[in-house]
Amino acid sequence: MMKKMIALLLCFSIFVVFILNISTGTIRIPFDSVVAILLGDEEMKSTWRYIVLNFRLPKALVAMLVGVALSVSGLLMQTLFRNPMAESYVLGVSSGAGLGVAILFLGSSILPASLVSLLSSTYGVAIISILGSFLLLLLVLSVSYKVKNTATILIVGIMFGSFANAAISILTFFSSAEEIKRFTFWALGSLGNLSYEVISFFAFVVLIGLLGALSLARGLDALLLGDNYASSMGINLKLTRNSIIVVTALLAGVSTAFVGPIAFVGLAVPHITRMLFRVNQHRSLIYYSAGIGAILMLLCDMLTQIGGDHFLLPINAITSLFGAPIVIWLLLKSRAYL
Repeated sequence: MMKKMIALLLCFSIFVVFILNISTGTIRIPFDSVVAILLGDEEMKSTWRYIVLNFRLPKALVAMLVGVALSVSGLLMQTLFRNPMAESYVLGVSSGAGLGVAILFLGSSILPASLVSLLSSTYGVAIISILGSFLLLLLVLSVSYKVKNTATILIVGIMFGSFANAAISILTFFSSAEEIKRFTFWALGSLGNLSYEVISFFAFVVLIGLLGALSLARGLDALLLGDNYASSMGINLKLTRNSIIVVTALLAGVSTAFVGPIAFVGLAVPHITRMLFRVNQHRSLIYYSAGIGAILMLLCDMLTQIGGDHFLLPINAITSLFGAPIVIWLLLKSRAYL
């Protein structure tokens, strides 16, 4: 009964924050009017309907998907490495995606003009980003087949990420100001400018990743108690470990591809979830982390609009600026993390 009450409360909170997010902006739209528009009321002001359906609703949906993807992937990484400082980008997925986009934006002078033009669309940038993240993932997986220690995989992922960042720095050095500006805007993150078609594909991939994470719940619970205990329970350590890596890369990779690298969420949300709900079973943790991640990203998106009608702050700056102090406060408050 208690779990059902918590689940209902979480769903209600997501709904309220979702509607608040859509109603917030340079043009204030009342809460009940947003609900009426989403329910298909044709009598609402045409301007409000256009703003809600064409701008704010897509952005809010993307915020939720990003929150779900990064939060769950961060949870998987913290469990795999049994390290509270691990997060969804620890395997270098973000760096691999960044390198792919950097080659497109910063290395356009060495690429065929027709190819650059073809890949400059939203889908093109997403494809090259996903390709970069998965190529780096393949390198990490190739190493994981030869080592048994998860700490070694962590170090290898960090090293591959450092290599990708070094390559990005070299490309940046030889790039023009306009090319650097394009790449910088991508790196700052953006939740807008995605069509419903793209969002549908994004949602499908996140759903596949979420189902994959849930299918690994038993193995994740066992890994928390150590590799020897997991083996005694009949868990195939190598298969489980590689499956976790693939699901994490899928969730973090597709999120980075469509909105850019978003900091803090994958690291903080699993900690916040454990502190709020006091659960250790991963089937529950995955659901709760997904919900908290969605709420957090919606709130951060609302904070990007504190500049009013003059400008929107980059979402990556908001998640880092407000997220880091929250994590520090929560960790200091909970003795379990000291």
